[in-house]
Amino acid sequence: MSEQPLLHVNEDSTLGKIEIAPEVIEVIAGIAAAEVDELFAMRGNFASGVVERLGKRTHSKGVKVELTENGISIDLYVILNFGVSIPKVAQKIQTNIRESLKYMTSLELDEINVHVVGINMDGNEDNEQD
Repeated sequence: MSEQPLLHVNEDSTLGKIEIAPEVIEVIAGIAAAEVDELFAMRGNFASGVVERLGKRTHSKGVKVELTENGISIDLYVILNFGVSIPKVAQKIQTNIRESLKYMTSLELDEINVHVVGINMDGNEDNEQD
């Protein structure tokens, strides 16, 4: 990931400052998305696929966080199971991520974009992310 500044959480600075790395936001968003049952898998890149084959699980797979002037923007690249309502599942993913990040970091998100890049046609219940 490129060098991005840390996110500052400034609710009460009497004890010091709190900074959150964008990678932490990616991991939280990835785990929150994976909690949605209708999600089959998150799309990763070649590097995350190699790392997973070596036994290390990457929770930020398929998640991209950008810090913009307007706030925090998250892009998710997902594969859904066949037969689900794509708009309903996408909204469920967005809601779960927003609630998880609000609870864990107190950060407000500008947008959460869900990109459906595939449909699992196998009917397999085995999740790729396990």
